[in-house]
Amino acid sequence: MTQPTRPPIRNLVPDNAPFTPEQRTWLNGFFAGFLELGNAGISALSPEANAALMPGLVPAAKGPLDDADAGQAPWQLVERMKLAEGRPLRWRMMAAMGQQDCGQCGYNCEDYSNVVFLRKEERLNLCVPGGKETARTLKTLYKELDEAPPAGETTSPSRAATLADRPALAAMPAERGRSRDNPVEVMIHSRTRLSKPGSGKQTWHLEFDLNGSGLDYAVGDTFGIYPTNDLALVDAVIKAIDAPPDFPIGGRTLRAVLQDSVSLGLTPDILFQLISYITGGERRQKAKALAAGEDPDGDAATLDVLAAIQKFPGIRPDPEAFIESLDALQPRLYSIASSLKTNPGRVALTVDAVHYDINGRTRLGVASTFLTNRIEAGQRIKAYVQKAQAFALPADPAVPIIMIGPGTGIAPFRAFLHERMAMKAPGRNWLFFGHQRHDYDFFYEDELTGMKAAGALTRLSLAWSRDGEEKFYVQDRMRQVGGELWSWIAEGAHIYVCGAITMGKDVERALVDLVAAHGARTIDQAIAFVADLKKKGRYQQDVY
Repeated sequence: MTQPTRPPIRNLVPDNAPFTPEQRTWLNGFFAGFLELGNAGISALSPEANAALMPGLVPAAKGPLDDADAGQAPWQLVERMKLAEGRPLRWRMMAAMGQQDCGQCGYNCEDYSNVVFLRKEERLNLCVPGGKETARTLKTLYKELDEAPPAGETTSPSRAATLADRPALAAMPAERGRSRDNPVEVMIHSRTRLSKPGSGKQTWHLEFDLNGSGLDYAVGDTFGIYPTNDLALVDAVIKAIDAPPDFPIGGRTLRAVLQDSVSLGLTPDILFQLISYITGGERRQKAKALAAGEDPDGDAATLDVLAAIQKFPGIRPDPEAFIESLDALQPRLYSIASSLKTNPGRVALTVDAVHYDINGRTRLGVASTFLTNRIEAGQRIKAYVQKAQAFALPADPAVPIIMIGPGTGIAPFRAFLHERMAMKAPGRNWLFFGHQRHDYDFFYEDELTGMKAAGALTRLSLAWSRDGEEKFYVQDRMRQVGGELWSWIAEGAHIYVCGAITMGKDVERALVDLVAAHGARTIDQAIAFVADLKKKGRYQQDVY
């Protein structure tokens, strides 16, 4: 989607203010956006502000990540909302977003806040990076729409018409297969394990047959799939609420609805409200506290639907009320790992099967284990293509590219390399890949070494975090070869990062350090240089 052009950021925060350079850049963008409100009636965080914030303000709502940084990201929701206090409602809704522009909600952050404000989208729980906190905040803000418009909320007729006409905001059905709300069916073609026995993870390469679906895609796009819940978990939930599996719900059975229509992941507040209605005493107070976002026992972050029910043993909610208290099962997005130029009629994904233990029970990643364990070749599933917001190869095939994608973050870069090979692109290609152990976790090893031998992959830099006495990551390898990296950047290379938010933060720190060290800049100048790379589209990220 083409973003509106914004004026350059002005230095609205004094240089001697008690903020880090990153925070100062963010605040300048944030307050510059306030000034835009007076003229345009609506705004969003500027690209420069998002650049300084990158790679995210809150952790993504996913399972445990390998080698994840345990520290909290700066500028979390509570801080953003504090900065937005007293500002127009549109702005506060934008501040509540996860600030990833990941597309998992079907919009970017700006457009999601806009459609909520304009009442074109009633689902307030679509922001995956923001999770329950964003949903709670949006629910509170949404109530203000029924009140008198706050000061500064008026919008000129021409501006209102512009907003209504924007494709992302128009209440028109999307083309089939191009939206989470209008998926098509595709057939799973094959599934091949990438990680070797002995690896700490099970990672798979999956291919889907697009023939007859009408779908195509560009490298950099993502593939949305609609999973179903594990039947063992469904049956455990039915047993926990002591309900008959064939209880009728809207012409279907309770078991069927639990399998494919509702989320059994993080517990929505409304389920705790329901529990508070059907229990008493201390248990009622505890349920009310959980519904209000409190954490009386220090375990709220670990409570999926089954664990929430088991926390209040003996409750027997009405099955229909129980279903109504749950969130809808949402699609999941995966980076596309293939190019139609080399694999026509197919789309490939690189997927970790997520398993983790909490309180003696193994939890399963809903979509990842659906793809890797619960469907077989020949089966058809609902899917769609999500066009990339800003993650694409340079228009000029001669431009060199640097790709940093450890673990399953390699997926879009496999697609990039296949695309550039098919185009016979003259630009140089440098890939940084890493994982835990070389002997078990070197995904696509034969392909990558073959590409390097053929000259299609100019450089391949590897990092293995468990092969030595000390952990060693892609950002460490970047620092080792900082001088050469700087030479590529100085010659116009585009940089791409894909993977976990925490990894993206570490990569950006390493990039700032090497720009300062090898580009003869201060740290402040290096930060500004990296922000400028982002502004110019030379530094693109797909982090989650």
